Amino acid sequence: MSRFYILLWLFWSLRLTLNSILMACLISAFITLGIYVNQGSLELNQSVYEALFLVFKFWFVLSWSLTLLLSLFRELKPIFNRCINGYRLTLLSCPSEGKQEKIKEIGYGDLVKVWRKWFMLIIWLVGAQMILVVAFTKLFTSGSAIFDWFNIYTLYGFVLVGGYFSFMILSMRCKKVKIERC
Repeated sequence: MSRFYILLWLFWSLRLTLNSILMACLISAFITLGIYVNQGSLELNQSVYEALFLVFKFWFVLSWSLTLLLSLFRELKPIFNRCINGYRLTLLSCPSEGKQEKIKEIGYGDLVKVWRKWFMLIIWLVGAQMILVVAFTKLFTSGSAIFDWFNIYTLYGFVLVGGYFSFMILSMRCKKVKIERC
């Protein structure tokens, strides 16, 4: 069963990473190109390349924050009804007359309640990780640079680690998500 969770997490994290980074790169490139054209399309030389790269980096961090949220919603759907190592996560319909049925064709509307629970779970797990890291930083360093390490990249690492544990908790605690053999 632990192999199932690791493979599920790898599948999800790779899709999440590729999807969010590619969308952020496209948005950043589009904004950078728009700024370059708006400034008069100067002749490309070393200083213009450096300026365009700085603009791209600035917009990449901002757009990655947005695309990460979008990707967290989009990448929850593909993990359901996918056989991984002999198991699969299934989404159940709302109980009607005491009976829940599997949803075979999952739409984004079916995922909203599950996504809200899962997203809040990830937020709590990321917060707990941040508290632990701040405590360890305070204990084992001078404590003067507690938040020097904190940026979008470490936060993304926390989201990935929190995502791994959230799949286990979600499959055990959420009544609409069950694991079954396939």
